[in-house]
Amino acid sequence: MIPVAVIGASGYTGLELIKILFRHPEFELVYAATSEGETTIDALHPSLKNVISMPVEKADAAAVAAVAQIAFLALPHKTAMGFAAGLLERGVKVVDLSADYRLKLDTYEAHYCPHEDRAHLSEAVYGLPEFYREAIKKSRLVANPGCYPTASLLGLLPFIPYIKAQTPIFIDAKSGVSGAGKKLSETTHYVTINENIFAYNPIRHRHAPEIAEKIDDLFLTQVQVNFVPHLLPVTRGMLCSIYMQLETDLDPIDVLNDFYKDEPFIRIRTSPVDIKSVAGTNFCDIFATVNGKSLVISSAIDNLLRGASSQAVVNANIISGLDETLGIPKIACVP
Repeated sequence: MIPVAVIGASGYTGLELIKILFRHPEFELVYAATSEGETTIDALHPSLKNVISMPVEKADAAAVAAVAQIAFLALPHKTAMGFAAGLLERGVKVVDLSADYRLKLDTYEAHYCPHEDRAHLSEAVYGLPEFYREAIKKSRLVANPGCYPTASLLGLLPFIPYIKAQTPIFIDAKSGVSGAGKKLSETTHYVTINENIFAYNPIRHRHAPEIAEKIDDLFLTQVQVNFVPHLLPVTRGMLCSIYMQLETDLDPIDVLNDFYKDEPFIRIRTSPVDIKSVAGTNFCDIFATVNGKSLVISSAIDNLLRGASSQAVVNANIISGLDETLGIPKIACVP
């Protein structure tokens, strides 16, 4: 068994990580931590009562390094980079679920904060397995993608070679409220979100540069990405509708089937996708259709799993030399 740690065990993604790792045939959860510690997993998450009662420590890099080979960081940006540096210096591999290592330095500092671990930023590998698998295999620091970029990139990247030059991409994205985390805000308050839907940070959302940067990284193509996220009155799930102009005629389903023919967690649909069909799994369901040279792509994921925790475990499988599907949910265990 490979000993692993979860730092940031109190949040929604921390809970999902614990649930996956508890059932994983090769990973053993040996350390869980929060910023405060001095509790137990079942006290943090009553759904795990009589299932997992291991202690939750106050996060400490030296203590993690003494017992674990891999650490999952389910921490906010800025907090994660400080902790990751201490782990990497002690020989622990890191899968970071925050934004701290996803972007190039200039892009990160323009949209987040000054970067405090430039020494390790250059060795981070973006954790989208379908596109960075070989680099992930050799990495000790994986930057798990955000949920919006995961759903968006998996949908649009197969079509970048066919995009009409100098035309923008428009992404209309919608997420369940769990994507905002546990901390209550006015926009996530029940009275606000119930029977409601609204956009937030349209065009200026910081996931737009993440999407644009990865398009340029993979295809050496600079594209204007217009990204508009919305909040849905549902617990989990994410749906992205993507609009592009094509240079040539094509059958989009044929393109998708050919591009993803060997990918275990991509499902190509011949009718529009929905979030309930992917909830509780690591699948990304994708549908696309054309009207002349106008292309519409729809992609759906579980924002907590494919957009965070299960994708993080896939990346840990890869850096450990395991089958990447090992222990990853394919059949939903949620309503």
